[in-house]
Amino acid sequence: MRNFEDLVQQVLAESEKVVIGKKKQIKLALATFLSGSHLLIEDIPGVGKTTLAKTLSHVIGLEYSRIQFTNDLLPSDIIGVNFYNTKDATFSFKKGPIFSQFLLADEINRASSKTQSALLEAMEEKQVSIDGKSFILPAPFFVIATKNPFEEVGTYMLPSSQLDRFALSFSLGYPSVEAEREILSSNKKYLIEDLKSLNKQEIELLQNKFAEIHAGEDILDTLQEILKFTRESSLYVKGLSTRAAIILLNISKAWAMISFRDYVIPSDVLEVLPYITKHRLESKGDKKTPSEIANEIIKNLHIDT
Repeated sequence: MRNFEDLVQQVLAESEKVVIGKKKQIKLALATFLSGSHLLIEDIPGVGKTTLAKTLSHVIGLEYSRIQFTNDLLPSDIIGVNFYNTKDATFSFKKGPIFSQFLLADEINRASSKTQSALLEAMEEKQVSIDGKSFILPAPFFVIATKNPFEEVGTYMLPSSQLDRFALSFSLGYPSVEAEREILSSNKKYLIEDLKSLNKQEIELLQNKFAEIHAGEDILDTLQEILKFTRESSLYVKGLSTRAAIILLNISKAWAMISFRDYVIPSDVLEVLPYITKHRLESKGDKKTPSEIANEIIKNLHIDT
């Protein structure tokens, strides 16, 4: 059995063969998976959101399912439905596409809030309920949702309860000039199915290693200072919730693990903070970017990196 450093390096290296020039986003997506959380990617069409999701599902070795969200999509199209079996005169449950290890919720904000809410229980409790009966989802269960800009026709706001289920949010953005030239001129095209995948035992090794990552009292003090500032500074519409603090702690642990440490340091927290506050903190008055908000928090707390 290989050590966890080799496994992390394999996932990152194999992913970069297809998703070119986006190493930071690949690491953030892997950190989200390791922490047992879910990811929201907000960007325009055509910059590689779906490619990142498909690539990551393959290199981690997870069963992949994709749901294309549309304005006529129903909750039963996601979860499944009870149907009457005429052969034995009983009701049977037909599982929907949510019963997979890796779910891509593509263009999630093209569906209504009612349909989006079909994911709430699944993302929080790793199960779905229908007609009073609960069904456990496959483990691990990881959701990546893509979201189009609100300026586009036919998009809906995501409820705050739905947004809060996503640990991280980021944009891929356009590739750099160098990365785009490599994409355009590369003679060696990697097929996703040809990339190396982890097996079940290797996934469990990574999960067990994550459980061993330690965060000291100084890190917990930093997290609580961040919470207090966002709640009491009057700079934001709403402060960070306790759930957001738990997510920040877990993502920081995953970032430390990807950095091949078994303990969290302040720079781990600062590195992931902008992506956790991006869809949670809204500034009052002049709108600020996620990086500006994170820098504002860091500056006011005088956090020592």
